[in-house]
Order: sequence, then structure tokens, then C-alpha cells
Amino acid sequence: MTVRVQSEVFDTGAELTGFSADRRDVGAVVSFTGIVRDDSGDLERLEIEHYPAMTASAIEAMVAEATQRWKLQDALVIHRHGALAVGEVIMMVATAARHRKDAFEAAEYLMDYLKSRAPFWKKEVAKGGASWVAAKDDDEDALSRWS
Repeated sequence: MTVRVQSEVFDTGAELTGFSADRRDVGAVVSFTGIVRDDSGDLERLEIEHYPAMTASAIEAMVAEATQRWKLQDALVIHRHGALAVGEVIMMVATAARHRKDAFEAAEYLMDYLKSRAPFWKKEVAKGGASWVAAKDDDEDALSRWS
């Protein structure tokens, strides 16, 4: 299991290739890549802050839970912080399991967790000013299905 919290750009294709290379113990690999989108049409960048002593360990705990719950053979979570431009990759989740259902559900669970509970603070910087991104009911509803 690998968790990385970093400011550096990463190559999702290379990460997925490395994650799935030479696997003989899995029948499914699922991946998701999150990208900065501009819903308003005037977003300049997204600034993501975190507390390093807390973030990686919180994500690692959620990956450990997903690994047990869905019998994962492996998982990868990469999440960026810092200033990100529209169109840049924010994060990536990849899961590997013997069966596709486990890989898909674990990936969805990890994405829902990252969106709702991972200790990141996001600020949208637009042409007219900046504002912190508030929690969304849809994200909470998505996470509640895993209880």
C-alpha cells in the first residue's frame, strides 16, 4: 500500500503502469484521477493546504480499512497540495483485487473518503477574489453509504 502527499506533478499513466506491472495475484485494477475543474469560468487556481503530520497517517488508516474490507491486494493514493491550475491532476487512487467488485468499491470508498474526510483545506482563487471550499451535502451523502 502506498500513500503519497506531495506538491510535485506526477504522471498518472506511469503511476498506473508501475502499480499494475507484473501482477499475477489480481484480476482487476481500478484507477481514478481527479482534475481541477472550473465550474464558474473564472477560476485561476485551487490552493490545497494540509497538516503534514496528520494527512498521510489519516489517509493510510483509511487505505488500511479499505484493504481489509474489500480484500485488496494493493492500493495507491497520491494527493497533491499547493497551488494547482485548472486542468492539473489533484489526486489519483488505484486499487488492485482478485475480483473487480472489490477493486471498484474500494476505489469509490477511498475517493469518497478523500473528498469528505481527508484533512485538506481547499481555497478557490478566482479573478474576483478567493474563497474557501465548504463541505458539500452530496459528498457527505456519498460517504454515508459506506457506514
